[in-house]
Amino acid sequence: IHRNVEYKKLEKMGEGTYRTVFKAENRETHEMVALKWMRLDDNDEGVCRVPPSRRPQDLKKYFDSCNGDLDPEIVKSFLFQLVKGLGFCHSRNVLHRDLKPQNLLINRNGELKLADFAGVVTLSNRPPDVLFGAKLYSTSIDMWSAGCIFAELVNAGQPLCPGNDVDDQLKRILWLLGAPTEEQWPSMTKLPDYKPYPMYPATTFLVYVVPKLNATGKDLLQNLLKCNPVQCISAEEALQHPYFSDFCLP
Repeated sequence: IHRNVEYKKLEKMGEGTYRTVFKAENRETHEMVALKWMRLDDNDEGVCRVPPSRRPQDLKKYFDSCNGDLDPEIVKSFLFQLVKGLGFCHSRNVLHRDLKPQNLLINRNGELKLADFAGVVTLSNRPPDVLFGAKLYSTSIDMWSAGCIFAELVNAGQPLCPGNDVDDQLKRILWLLGAPTEEQWPSMTKLPDYKPYPMYPATTFLVYVVPKLNATGKDLLQNLLKCNPVQCISAEEALQHPYFSDFCLP
C-alpha cells in the first residue's frame, strides 16, 4: 500500500460499485501504474497498487488497440501467463472467480497481471455448474473462465458464448460442447437450479468456432471447457500440455 502523495493521478480507467481504477504516475520514478481505490466500508477507504506496469491497460483495451489481430505466439504467451498466475493462486487456495479481459492487465512489455479478484463470475465466462446454481466450487471455476478467454484471444476479442441470460448461456454452452448425460456428469441433476435441456448432439462444435487454433491448442481448449467440473484440467496440468511444449516465456 502506498501513500497517494507518491503518485499523480492522470485519468480514470474504470469504475465499479466498490472500486475505481486510475492511471497514475510515480512522482519520483515517473513510472506509469494503475491505482485502485477500494471502498472498505461506509467510513474508510483504502488504496491498493497493482504491480508496476508502464502504460497499463486491460486485455479488452489491448484487443481494441490491435484491432483484434493477435499473433499466435502472443496468444500463447498471454494464456501461459494467465494459467501460471492461476496456478500460483490455486496452490495457495485462492480463487479469482471473475476472470475476463477487463480484469487482466497488460503492460508494454507483454506482461499479464491478474486483477479484480471478485465474488461473481461474469455471465459469459460462467461455468455450467455455477449456472446450474452450484454454491460449492473449486479451481475449475477459474480454469473454465481461462478457456473462455483463450477462445476470445484466438477469435480477435469475440466472446465464446455471449449469452443474454442464464438460460440462454446454458443453451449456448450445451450446443457448443454437447449436452452431458448423467453418466458423464452424475451430480448434474442434483444441482439447485438444474432443469432438463435439449440433448444436443455429443459431437462438439467447439473445434469449429476456433478455426485459427492449431490441433494442440484445440485439445487444450477442450480440456479447459468441461461441463463436469471434476473433468476440468488443472492449472498445473495445463502448463504441461503439448500446446506449450515449444514455448519459452521471454
